[in-house]
Amino acid sequence: MMKTFLTGTLFLVLAAFIGECFEFVINMVLARELGEIGMGHYMSILPVMFFIVVLASFELPISISKYIAENEKQFHWPMLKYALSLTFWISLMLTLITFLFFPLIPIFKEYHPAIKWLFILLIPMVSFSSIARGFFMGTHQMGKIAFANGFRKMIQLGLLIVLFQMFDFHQDTSLLAALSAFIGSEAIVVIYLLSAYMLQTGELIRISEHVTDIKKIRKHLFHVSVPTTTMRLFHSFIHAIQPFLIKYALVQSGLTERAATEQFGLLSGVAMTIGFFPAFIAHSMLIVLIPTVSEAFSKRDQLMLKKLLQQTMFMTFLYGIPAVCIIFTFGDALTKLFFQVGAATYYLKLLWPYFFFHFLIIPLQAYLIGLNLVKDALFHTVWSHTVAFTIILLLGSMHEWKMAGVIVGLNTGGVLQFFMHYTTICKKIGLNYFFQMEKKIV
Repeated sequence: MMKTFLTGTLFLVLAAFIGECFEFVINMVLARELGEIGMGHYMSILPVMFFIVVLASFELPISISKYIAENEKQFHWPMLKYALSLTFWISLMLTLITFLFFPLIPIFKEYHPAIKWLFILLIPMVSFSSIARGFFMGTHQMGKIAFANGFRKMIQLGLLIVLFQMFDFHQDTSLLAALSAFIGSEAIVVIYLLSAYMLQTGELIRISEHVTDIKKIRKHLFHVSVPTTTMRLFHSFIHAIQPFLIKYALVQSGLTERAATEQFGLLSGVAMTIGFFPAFIAHSMLIVLIPTVSEAFSKRDQLMLKKLLQQTMFMTFLYGIPAVCIIFTFGDALTKLFFQVGAATYYLKLLWPYFFFHFLIIPLQAYLIGLNLVKDALFHTVWSHTVAFTIILLLGSMHEWKMAGVIVGLNTGGVLQFFMHYTTICKKIGLNYFFQMEKKIV
């Protein structure tokens, strides 16, 4: 199991590194084509798009991967068949809701009206590809997940270059073009994932258990998907409102709305793009950890759970500490790849705790899901972001603090969330903070 974890993680890390290199270049292209104000608008609407993605997927990749990791092969197809039916209804309802209510949201009236249709196109793609993603995660076929993630970034970059080289866009249509490239790349990857998935379902149908308990399947999927989706929805919701909250605090501190949007563009589009670049390693561990921890926990293998936690922490420190050192050493040169603005470097360096502790938080969330502690993960997320947003509003709206106050709030929330995650995991698997076993697993 440990070999599977390390091999799968390495595979995903290598592919994700290539994908993040493309993502880095993508954001450089966007920064130059959209400008500071356009980048601020793009980074404001992108979290809303990810919010839709979470709703459309219903976190089926996680619940499906857990089910497959914990059950014999002959029970896989009945679950996948039920998941397909569930996905159809989720996609249909969410499409109707988006079509009816998206135009009514006031903050989107300043955006191009065609953006609504991009959101609607995204919903069925995410819904149905989530089944394939969950299947490949549960069967440890990380190569397909890795290829899909990297390939999407490459296609997105290619589409952006073609669109902006061939056409001359106005400010509102340039944002539409950027989002269209995102949706187009997702469509191509969905075709690949579903094709690869359907090639493997024939064998599952032949060996499937005909007498299956649909209620048990539904209970298992909903037991994981509902709290996980709730957590991701809250996470996506706060990221969707965070841009507007930060800009509101900055306006209250005395900045104009345009200046606040530009500063947020520097914070999110430049500082966070650079700072979160190494997070592809954390996300790679997350994908592999969920089925691996689930399997070890179902067997009550305390030694394996301990080793997995040690490896997770060790790997994170191995790349996290050098990443922070690079931020302080080359921060100015990196931010100037985007804009010749010194404020971006200042934001990048002040945010190092936010980046470092999120490198730890991401795999620990996967660990909590594998231990069936999704509700705890949700509570930690709610509490840490409540504290962070309170500080952002209090300090960020002060004339003396402005963006520095916003950054203090973000850093505080990240540190708090990590310690809550880590404490809960150690307690669940019977370890102290230094990986020493104190009691049997509960």
